[in-house]
Amino acid sequence: MPLNRTAMVDKKAEIHETAEIGPNVIIDGNVKVGPGVRIMANAYLCGNTSIGEGTVVHMGAVIGNEPQDLAYSGGNSYTRIGKNCVIREYVTVHRGTQEESSTVIGDNVMLMAQAHVGHNCRIADNVIVANSAILAGHMEVGKGAFISGNVVFHQFCRVGAYAMIGGFTGVNKDVPPYMIVRGPSVIRGVNLIGLKRAGFSREAVREIKEAYRLLYLSGKLQAEAIAEIGDRLRSDEVKCLVDFIENSKRGICRVRYEKEAYFEN
Repeated sequence: MPLNRTAMVDKKAEIHETAEIGPNVIIDGNVKVGPGVRIMANAYLCGNTSIGEGTVVHMGAVIGNEPQDLAYSGGNSYTRIGKNCVIREYVTVHRGTQEESSTVIGDNVMLMAQAHVGHNCRIADNVIVANSAILAGHMEVGKGAFISGNVVFHQFCRVGAYAMIGGFTGVNKDVPPYMIVRGPSVIRGVNLIGLKRAGFSREAVREIKEAYRLLYLSGKLQAEAIAEIGDRLRSDEVKCLVDFIENSKRGICRVRYEKEAYFEN
């Protein structure tokens, strides 16, 4: 194990022999560092944290610290980072609040510099979170989503798979899969570039575009649009969209800015 002589590693930690621990790194507690992981200078890992194979943690990142939640009472909770993630400079990822709960980040996730992932968030595979984005507690982010810089989320929001959030955006509603949000919780269209890059079929994209039209441009009530989508569109991708909307507790982002909705708790 390439362990820099200035690093401080708790005896309870489990560090794979192929991991690399850089200068002034602090590993405090029941931390598990997997094969090929690289922890760069001045990073701080603590609590019940696990780092999956091939992940790189850059300078000054803080992983697994106590949640910024007054409900936290000091019990055992966890932070789980998947394989082949990139965690850039000064990122913060906090562990769960409730006893035995976890903050979970999937595989191939990139967290750019100064991003924050709050307690009990669950981030799926292949997600990108850009610089200084703030994910409040208990958020869920679906596979392949892209969150631009300086985006701010309300706690308990969900972001659907392959959605894209434009920079400097505040979001307090659920973002349906495949959609683009820009401005305060406002849907701007379908994330066509993201779907193309992810290899979606032409038929799936066509159905997603039609579902978007029915939901946001047809003038129908949401329940009416969902019913018509269910009758007419059959792809698995659209079924995922409908399921996401039907299970929304906060309500979904709308096609125009409405002050009253934006300032709801």
